[in-house]
Amino acid sequence: MELPSHLSTLLLVIAIAIAVYASTPCVAAEPPKESPKLREDRMQWWLDARFGMFIHWGTYAMAARHEWVKNYERIPDDVYRKYFERFDPDLYDPKEWARAAKRAGMRYFVITTKHHEGFCLWDSKFTDYKATKTPYGRDLIAPMVEAFRAEGLRVGFYYSLLDWHHPDYPVDRCHPMRDNKEFREKAKNRDIRKYVDYMENQLRELLTGFGPIDCLFLDFSFPGPDGKGRSDWQSERLLKLIRELQPNCVVNDRLDLLDRPDGWDFRTPEQFMPRAWVSMDGQRVPWETCQTFSGSWGYHRDEATWKSPQQLVVMLIETVSKGGNLLLNVGPTARGTFDDRALERLCAIGDWMHLHSRAIYGCTQAPDEFRKPDNCLLTYNPKTRRLYVHVLVWPMGKLHLDGFADRVAYAQLLNDASEVKFSSQKGAWMAEQQGTQEGITLDLPMVKPNVLVPVVELFLK
Repeated sequence: MELPSHLSTLLLVIAIAIAVYASTPCVAAEPPKESPKLREDRMQWWLDARFGMFIHWGTYAMAARHEWVKNYERIPDDVYRKYFERFDPDLYDPKEWARAAKRAGMRYFVITTKHHEGFCLWDSKFTDYKATKTPYGRDLIAPMVEAFRAEGLRVGFYYSLLDWHHPDYPVDRCHPMRDNKEFREKAKNRDIRKYVDYMENQLRELLTGFGPIDCLFLDFSFPGPDGKGRSDWQSERLLKLIRELQPNCVVNDRLDLLDRPDGWDFRTPEQFMPRAWVSMDGQRVPWETCQTFSGSWGYHRDEATWKSPQQLVVMLIETVSKGGNLLLNVGPTARGTFDDRALERLCAIGDWMHLHSRAIYGCTQAPDEFRKPDNCLLTYNPKTRRLYVHVLVWPMGKLHLDGFADRVAYAQLLNDASEVKFSSQKGAWMAEQQGTQEGITLDLPMVKPNVLVPVVELFLK
């Protein structure tokens, strides 16, 4: 029995539509735009934490002369492989690392799952250049995540966009073999698209295999001649994957997407202190400075420019006083330990934080009406309405605070909660002669408290 012509036509149209639909690749819809309020809520833990531990660890710890040693010394793969073949951190105990971080007062950690050398600390299915193929033979990331979570720290992963080991990674101005003409010629047909597929597969592993990931630090873009930027990394594609797999994850700013409001969550000034709260287009933005104990991120046996405990505490205070976070780096040894220099400083910071952490956690830059006294830094907790005066140079019994008149209900030293008496300076000779605003004068003890940086806690009216 023949169908009427109009039905035959209709069925043909339906069949064509089904075929076209079936052959069309499925493109996931863009995630809904995030409101400023939702973004702030997602980042609130990070904004409150203020202090985290960065960990740079890889086979470069065996060279013990900087994590860029392969680059700086132009070491070819076949020579650099000696570190991979002997990597055996037999003293590795992530529980000790986690306890050291917690004792120092850190609230989150970020581990280099893969640095520029390309070596992976976890058991990735997409490479043999990984910890499980070394003499150590075990995954290093899973027990680390478990240990730090058990101590109450949030989990962050660093992942290098660069990879000096991968066979599909094109040579560029940061590659160790950039000056080797023969190597460049052999590598001229490398396909960055294949390498991006590798990165996406590895990021998927990291973001699905270890539970909630709170922070992701991607490193780094260097667009321009002989460089790599967003089009090379296919940054929008990678960011979309991250947002889909870990929607609550806080992501840094190194995908070369600064022009997109949703392309990053926080700025990352590295190894320097901004002069003021970091801003974009005139607006203050979340920021985190990553800093080292010395001049190297990875373990460097002979590096001697280590910052003192007081320098490190002041750096933490100054960062928070400008509305930022401090990510302070440790470079473990090739045997899997924190060396004595790092432990000494972590303990010293921890001693100070034990008494003064409430001048750091949940704090930010003080309101503009409070002027910073000479040789002091200010932090402020907007929830408790307490302002903290960090005294970097101890005065001779008196400390004048301009603009504080009629604003302070009570004052005390934070280290022991001992009262600090104060008096008003309205109309005083000091104000007349020095042009200072109406304020108060704190009556401090002549002898400096036995802490690295004393702090006066002001209860505001």
